[in-house]
Amino acid sequence: HVQLVESGGGLVQAGGSLRLSCAASGSSLGINTMGWYRQTPGKQRELVAVFTIGGRTNYANSVKGRFTISRDNTKRTVYLQMNSLKPEDTAVYYCYYAKLGGNDHWGQGTQVTVSS
Repeated sequence: HVQLVESGGGLVQAGGSLRLSCAASGSSLGINTMGWYRQTPGKQRELVAVFTIGGRTNYANSVKGRFTISRDNTKRTVYLQMNSLKPEDTAVYYCYYAKLGGNDHWGQGTQVTVSS
């Protein structure tokens, strides 16, 4: 079983930056997909940025050019650098992990609030 712990959320003014971190602990990660989703009240959880099973990156169109996903395999950690933040980026951000052929795992979520 894998546990995911997020950190780095908070309150920032529009145009500012934040970096989220997600540390995975527990079982071997293996071949996996790992990344970030977000959710606002009344809406479905949506993909923000992920590393695919094949190791590529996928970004939501709304964050392309502003957000960058990266990872440090030695630390079992995925990062999300968020620049030029907009009020519409306000959401709870969730770390996601799934091993090839395995179950979905979610972090507890971290709140990101962007003020105008």
